[in-house]
Amino acid sequence: MTAIDEIKARLDIVDIVSNSVELRRSGKSYSGFCPFHHNTRTPAFAVFPDTGTWRCFGECNEGGDIFSYVMKKEGWDFPTALRELADQAGIELKPLTPQEQERYEEYDRLRELLESAVTFFRHQLHNSAPGQKALQYLNDRGFNDEIIETFGIGYAPNSWEAATDHFKAKGYTEADLIDAGLVSERESGGVYDRFRHRIVLPIRDDRGRMAGFGARTLDPEGLPKYLNSPQTDIFDKGKILFGLDQARKSIRMEDQVVIVEGYMGVLAPHQHGYTNVVATMGTALTEDHLRLIKRFTRRIILAMDSDAAGIQATLRGLEVARQTLDREGEISFDARGLLRQEARLKADIRVSTLPEGMDPDDVINRDPADWETIIDAAKPIVVHVMETLAADRNLDDPKNKTEIAAQVMPLIGDVPSSVERDTYRQQLARLLRVDERSLLETRGARTAPGRRPPAQRFPSVQPTPRGATASPFKAIHTREIHLLGTLLRRPDLIYHIDRQLQEDGLNRIKTQDFQHTDHQMLFRLVQDSLHQGESEPLHFVLNHLPESMMPLADTILAHTDKIDPQGKDVLEDLLRALLLLRATGVSQQLDHLRYLQETAQEQGDIRAKEFSNTMVQYVALLSRLHRAQNRYSNHSLTN
Repeated sequence: MTAIDEIKARLDIVDIVSNSVELRRSGKSYSGFCPFHHNTRTPAFAVFPDTGTWRCFGECNEGGDIFSYVMKKEGWDFPTALRELADQAGIELKPLTPQEQERYEEYDRLRELLESAVTFFRHQLHNSAPGQKALQYLNDRGFNDEIIETFGIGYAPNSWEAATDHFKAKGYTEADLIDAGLVSERESGGVYDRFRHRIVLPIRDDRGRMAGFGARTLDPEGLPKYLNSPQTDIFDKGKILFGLDQARKSIRMEDQVVIVEGYMGVLAPHQHGYTNVVATMGTALTEDHLRLIKRFTRRIILAMDSDAAGIQATLRGLEVARQTLDREGEISFDARGLLRQEARLKADIRVSTLPEGMDPDDVINRDPADWETIIDAAKPIVVHVMETLAADRNLDDPKNKTEIAAQVMPLIGDVPSSVERDTYRQQLARLLRVDERSLLETRGARTAPGRRPPAQRFPSVQPTPRGATASPFKAIHTREIHLLGTLLRRPDLIYHIDRQLQEDGLNRIKTQDFQHTDHQMLFRLVQDSLHQGESEPLHFVLNHLPESMMPLADTILAHTDKIDPQGKDVLEDLLRALLLLRATGVSQQLDHLRYLQETAQEQGDIRAKEFSNTMVQYVALLSRLHRAQNRYSNHSLTN
């Protein structure tokens, strides 16, 4: 049994949810008001103790297991949820090797030094005469005491050795200060304070651990205007987003993140309640950034200033990273790169443009409603590019039309979805006032690198035996392991499963078919392995699997080691397991919907009819699932 399984066995999901939701028993399940959206009439939130799962039948329309619940409630990623729940369950997670332990202890020492530096800089801000001027600067920019406190903003004295002397007196060595990025080395020997006469903002990772600092000069002639910590063992600006530790809960709740340029652009939105805003720090938006964000949401908005998002940037080959010394952030707008990442990560990336010459704090201080309008107006990458290219151009000029089409059509070709490609071509044709057929002749129009390879024919084989289990929880767990163990060895079976499901009028296999959060994460990696070419699919999954989930992968592979993924009846076997999972989930949800309908009728709630209509749909779905189950139980698939 893995640590994840032990946690689920030891912790009662009803107890965990009851800490934040008032539950009452309703048959085999419990119900209450969903903690993730406002509702005071019908308790459309259900907890199923026999399967260890929860579901909202209201606005959220989401569900999962004990891990997904605390992740959504607390804004944690999976490793954090694992550590916290393991602690509650009294389970010791896999111990580190001596080398790992030594390395992490060194990291902890550096973080302790950086935390001490936060205290030092904050003291300077509030308790020194130069610090009072720095505080006044922050207030003049519209930042109040609460936001200054929340983000731990401080002031670095106008001195070459104030910080160095302070930390040496506390027992830290010059080597410690160098490793933490607090000082720079002189060519002649010795060190000097890296941050001098600057507003200093602590930069933390998504778990709130100190990693480094960002600093803005208070000298009008000072260069660089914005200065980050150097690259260290714990600070890599290509892997950290400023403000994510403060924003992660809102990002999960709103299912959307807004990325701005530079740390100062985060403060004003947070101060006015727009707390799903984070920032890059002097670097392009990297794939590591996007993978980090994907833990919390797949809906991403880039709020760029007019220079970065504007026509000149686009005409320079659709790729720009401002390298000037007086900007704190440099979002690189590489449209083709972003489209590839969007497809690879299955994200929804959109672009909004700030008014010319304005930063987020300028916009919000003028009128917070303007910020909402700008974010709501965010457009898909392709639409943003085509409209930017067409702005202020004479679209009666055939040369201009040809030039715009030549730049936009390759982007459309990069989009993996055929529906989206057709839609974008239609939009471009309307924008340029040309026949869509003429666009198809444009070079690059027919490329579609995101398309999946054609499915191969199924071999014919023996069914894999399945063991019976005693409870719904164990049955679900066993079937999910059976599916994952086979798909890990042969991911291309996903294509065959999808084709068979569509022939039966059913949805393709998806993450939500797995009720266990760790299984969902593993299935996403299996899907991702099909869209990469760097390594064999199984090696890709194992190389990208978080360390905390390695025991899970080992267990799944061990429990399914007798499966022949090339076997004759393997597809039929997987379809049976998947359909049983779906049928179990639908039956469970039908039971609770009946309860919700009865409760709504008793209370005279108009949602009673809505629940009845939903039940009709669920009954029809269950009927289709049963018909498909009978087919796969009685016949071998031949394609």
